[in-house]
Amino acid sequence: MSGHAPRGLGRFARKATKLDKVRWLIVYSTDIVHGIALFGWLDLYLMWDRHGLPAASAIFAAVLLAVLVVLAGRGFRVAVRGGSRPTILLGVAGVIALLLAAMPIVYAAALWPGMLAPFVRRRSVVLTSVATVVGLNAFVTLVDALSWPLVVIQSALTGVVVAAVLADLGLWRVAREAHEGQEAKALLAVSEERLRFARDLNDLLGESLAGISARTAHAQERLRDDPAAAAAEMFEVRDLTRQALREVRTTVQSYRALDLDEVLSSVRAVLEAAGVRCAVDADTAPLAPETRTLLATVVREGATNVLKHSKAEHCRITIKDGVLEMSNDGVTGPAGDPNPNGLGGLSQRVGAAGGSLSAAPTPEGTFLLRAAVPA
Repeated sequence: MSGHAPRGLGRFARKATKLDKVRWLIVYSTDIVHGIALFGWLDLYLMWDRHGLPAASAIFAAVLLAVLVVLAGRGFRVAVRGGSRPTILLGVAGVIALLLAAMPIVYAAALWPGMLAPFVRRRSVVLTSVATVVGLNAFVTLVDALSWPLVVIQSALTGVVVAAVLADLGLWRVAREAHEGQEAKALLAVSEERLRFARDLNDLLGESLAGISARTAHAQERLRDDPAAAAAEMFEVRDLTRQALREVRTTVQSYRALDLDEVLSSVRAVLEAAGVRCAVDADTAPLAPETRTLLATVVREGATNVLKHSKAEHCRITIKDGVLEMSNDGVTGPAGDPNPNGLGGLSQRVGAAGGSLSAAPTPEGTFLLRAAVPA
């Protein structure tokens, strides 16, 4: 369906799932919130330039502030992964925040409660936030004088950081639960299908085998007194066995047959979940059952190749008069010869059905998989 990735690099060509993209968005947006603390560098510059703060102290404090921001991002990633509370990391961050608060750097003091938020109760977060605001401003009051603008700024920054961290973490949990719900739904559908298949086989074979068993026992009883009648019974057993075998084969073939409309729907859902926008325009009603099954196999293999061997963002599937075309914009290199176990094998099956299959990049920069079979 797409240009093949170089051998050995398949895992690097795998597209990120929609859940991966949501996680990245949440993590990086939280990093931006944590990055607000780096405005403390401006305060340090002003302290050095206007208030005589030694350059070495300013540089040391700037490094500590950068380390604090990095630790904040690390802690949030632990929370996103569902890891246990990183006590050492939080302790080191608390010490750094306390040292910077002595200067005072309000941004650092606002950052630490946000780091605690994913790992402690909400009441503890509120108490910690209040304690940092009161403690820092009490220190400032003792050293100089109470500054209400400082109180307002620190309170606002602390509230923004804590609220943003909790909101992003809650959004991540909702997205993960939705993804897990989709997977559970798919597994449930597979389990229900297996149960239905087992139930159908049990109903089918149970009655047939019961009849065969009864006829065999009857023939055994009559074998000594009336061999001819027993032989007739065994012929009937043979016929029953053949009939049961035909019914089993028919049932299995019906399960093997792929429904083209269902495959198109599931392929579209899978591609969309992987971040590939998929448009489907298919006229499947006039197609013969054999053609529908064959095209369903091609569609499924084509979608697999899109996910494994391309970086596509758009895919289009059209079916008209027995001609299937799947195109995507994720060409990563020359197509080469089709894989014998993938498109190569499908090419043989399509050819055996009197059709043709091709897969190659187009001059427009897309990759086109085309299968033409008798409608």
